[in-house]
Amino acid sequence: MRRFLIPAIALAVAATSVPHLALAQGRDRGDDQRQEEAAAKKRKQKEEWSDVQAPLPQLRNAGPCPFVKVLYDAARYTEFKEGREASANVGYTGEVQGISATCSYKDAEPIDVAMQVLFELGKGPQAEGRTKSYRYWVAVTQRNQSVITKQFFDLPVTFPEGQDRVYITDKINHIIIPRAAMTTSGANFEVLIGFDVTPQMAAFNRDGKRFRVNVGAVAAAGDAAARQ
Repeated sequence: MRRFLIPAIALAVAATSVPHLALAQGRDRGDDQRQEEAAAKKRKQKEEWSDVQAPLPQLRNAGPCPFVKVLYDAARYTEFKEGREASANVGYTGEVQGISATCSYKDAEPIDVAMQVLFELGKGPQAEGRTKSYRYWVAVTQRNQSVITKQFFDLPVTFPEGQDRVYITDKINHIIIPRAAMTTSGANFEVLIGFDVTPQMAAFNRDGKRFRVNVGAVAAAGDAAARQ
């Protein structure tokens, strides 16, 4: 029995080894195929990223883009007749609703920022006429430090007949920010946006006060109905 036992065990081992060997070979082929696919993917990415005609140059920046945000004190524009803060005294209003921005830079080039700003603009019961030219500014600063440059822009608006609110997107291209060295990234800078407001408007915003665009019109209509 023992004489036949060893061959039998050997046969059993051989029989069980064949599937494991086949499985291992299959795994090897699978690994080789995955490696080839990964290598091909890397080659394709390298070719695409080396294309100087790529439509999104900001994806190959030397670093992150500058921070772009609205200055809270100048985020809203609210006119009051005779400076009295009441809904019936509201003239023209405005608010920055959103910003989208991109940038591009590489090597020793300056940072080139482009942005789109969405404004919500309105007129209250004290607004005179359907046209208004709003003024806002864009400032570049060293992050949490002093202003490097500041530029003003005029935004003329004509309100359609019977409407007291409009939305306008203004595009600003080529905000150029020089860099001291190739190692200076966009994270060292901020781009701030705000309306050209009076000290009273800034204090109104700073205190967290606000009126809806049409609140003055609603209040005036209510007062007129009460008098009838």
